[in-house]
Amino acid sequence: MRLEQLEYVAAVARLGSFRRAAAELHISQPALSGSVRTLERELGVDLLDRGRHGARMSDSGRELFPHILTLLDAFDRLKDAADEQHRSVRLVRLGTVNSATAPLLAPAVRQFRQSHPQTQVEVIAAQQTEIHRGVLEGGLDLGLVNFLDGDDLPPDLESTPLLRGRPVVVLRADSPLAKQTAVRTADLLAEPLIVMRSGYLMHRYLHRLLRGEPPAISFSSDGAEMGKLMVAEGLGLTVLPDYSVIGDPLEQHGVITWRPLAEDDTGVQLVIQRARSGSPPLAARDLHRIFVERAQAYSIERGQGSASRV
Repeated sequence: MRLEQLEYVAAVARLGSFRRAAAELHISQPALSGSVRTLERELGVDLLDRGRHGARMSDSGRELFPHILTLLDAFDRLKDAADEQHRSVRLVRLGTVNSATAPLLAPAVRQFRQSHPQTQVEVIAAQQTEIHRGVLEGGLDLGLVNFLDGDDLPPDLESTPLLRGRPVVVLRADSPLAKQTAVRTADLLAEPLIVMRSGYLMHRYLHRLLRGEPPAISFSSDGAEMGKLMVAEGLGLTVLPDYSVIGDPLEQHGVITWRPLAEDDTGVQLVIQRARSGSPPLAARDLHRIFVERAQAYSIERGQGSASRV
């Protein structure tokens, strides 16, 4: 006996026709009729009386029908309880390399809280490899990481592109370099440079951009947010994806600004990752959906690329 067989009997009894029941259930009439016949043989009872003008419950079927409805109702309650369990998840863990915090992460979390007011979002700053491992092993529900053009996405995770941009130079608004329309590699080598710590994408990118040449003075920073704060304090320049700078409160208030790199057109994209296997909680699925929708709206608002502004 299978649950769908009981659902088929209930549908035929309600609609009075195998044809109409098959249409509502989106299965073929022979398949429906055969499944009901199999159930009747298993029970040893004819549940339905079949005639030229349709089908109706037999006397035996009417006696058993309340039990059928009880089983179907119990299954519906089970599904509702499972859905409620998903809704009642009190914590969603999000790993991030701190990209696009102002234009994407903060608005997405704010929108999520409106529909899940009892669910806490724990935002965990980490390096890309740590986020990858956390999502894969279940310690994180979602991850926000950056990739450069040409990088291979991990095949064991589902990666959905959110934002696309390019690396830009972040500097104080009163820096002499802010008068230029673009910053050259030579300018970076001559200025104090705030470098992301090894393990971050921008560390690898900057090492490649400078071809291993050391800057005049360098500091090490753990993530984009700290890098922007160090720039605001006048400690030097840094290089970040444009979507990590545009819309940031420090940029909006004119403390920091950015300029494109004069000799490089490398693309960078932010993706959201989740495990391919398993059934994620409803809250995590909703947060993933909100990120995708927010990113689409942001990309439309910015046109072909936010880094086109100078």
